[in-house]
Amino acid sequence: MTGIDARAGKTRGLASAGLVVAGGAVAVAAAATLAVGVLAGVMARRIVTPPTKRTDDTRVYDVDLAAGTITLEATMDAVLPGDYSFWFAADSGHARLGAIVGRTAKTVTRRILTVDFGDLTAVTRGRLGGYSFLGPWDLGLEFTNVTVPTELGDAPAWLIPAEEPSGRWVILVHGRGVRRHETLRAVPVFNAAGYSCLLVSYRNDGEAPPSADGRFGLGDTEWRDVEAAIEFAVGNGASQIVLMGWSMGGAIALQAATRAKHDGRLTGIVLESPVIDWADVVAYQALTLRLPRAVVQGALVVMGRRWGRAVTGLHLPIDFPRLDFVARANDLSLPILILHSDDDGYVPSAPSRALAEKRPDIVTLVPFAVARHTKLWNYDPAAWNAAILGWLGTLGTAHPAVTAGGDTGETAGKTDTAGG
Repeated sequence: MTGIDARAGKTRGLASAGLVVAGGAVAVAAAATLAVGVLAGVMARRIVTPPTKRTDDTRVYDVDLAAGTITLEATMDAVLPGDYSFWFAADSGHARLGAIVGRTAKTVTRRILTVDFGDLTAVTRGRLGGYSFLGPWDLGLEFTNVTVPTELGDAPAWLIPAEEPSGRWVILVHGRGVRRHETLRAVPVFNAAGYSCLLVSYRNDGEAPPSADGRFGLGDTEWRDVEAAIEFAVGNGASQIVLMGWSMGGAIALQAATRAKHDGRLTGIVLESPVIDWADVVAYQALTLRLPRAVVQGALVVMGRRWGRAVTGLHLPIDFPRLDFVARANDLSLPILILHSDDDGYVPSAPSRALAEKRPDIVTLVPFAVARHTKLWNYDPAAWNAAILGWLGTLGTAHPAVTAGGDTGETAGKTDTAGG
């Protein structure tokens, strides 16, 4: 072979190798794109699909009923001061836990306040929650089981009337993956302020009639059930209505306030650990899971496009710009109280702060620290109650005998009697 032929052969070899390398790079890029797409689809479907069960995610090291203590794995929730629910045995058992009495690097020991049902001594794992009351019967207040007629059928609710009818009502809207029991914590303070309390269910929460697709609309559809609750309240004498929502319930309340027919009867909104901007929440969750930003964008696209139905099961796409109340701040007109912990751990407080900065004329932000997601009442009930009572006073709708430092009915939960 001549030198020219050798050089030509070498060139062809290098070119061939280059094609192989380039082809490999394309294959890797395609695989990476596919992986991002799959993750985005999984994330999107998980967000809109109602959970069927909750995971027992906290290890139990010891239960001493004689001493009235339980020793748990020292998770971020387990070390929070305050009183909490403890579910165990796949939710077939429930206890209420109180003060922390001991700590090590890996464990926390808490007081057992009550064991409501189930055998706590046989438990190896469970999960903590913010529920403090299992039903309105725990509050010692008269209540009635009612149904709210919605476009999908009758949705169960609890109605706890004010001691003296005044026309003031609050509609309490729970968050994603839980039920109306979550909202019982707000009943004593509103009842003390002279409000009738309507604790509602909504589509796909496991109690109200499901939608045809069985998927959460993240507030973009559930608000219709709150509109129905407003109509129910008006039909039963409500003339001034406050909406209160926790987490996704906050997003639902904001949608109802801006889209529902209420003939001016809405007087304000209270938001606890609220979703102000869903895109921000999705981005935060992806960051927590160490997922690429492209997964976030992909998940939002999948949920927001009609073709995404094949992945999510949603009959209609979600309108994320309509769910962004930082961008839509000027669309709000009612007084708003926001209670949010900067240590939320699930729904970031930055959008709540941003909304308060954009609309200081109507938004009152009461920041918490340490309390984490939807556990502000559990962590500091006195501050939580005082914030709501003080804000109601600015509406001019609080009961004249109640002040921010007065009796909020916190001890009502000690009574066993129930009405209804």
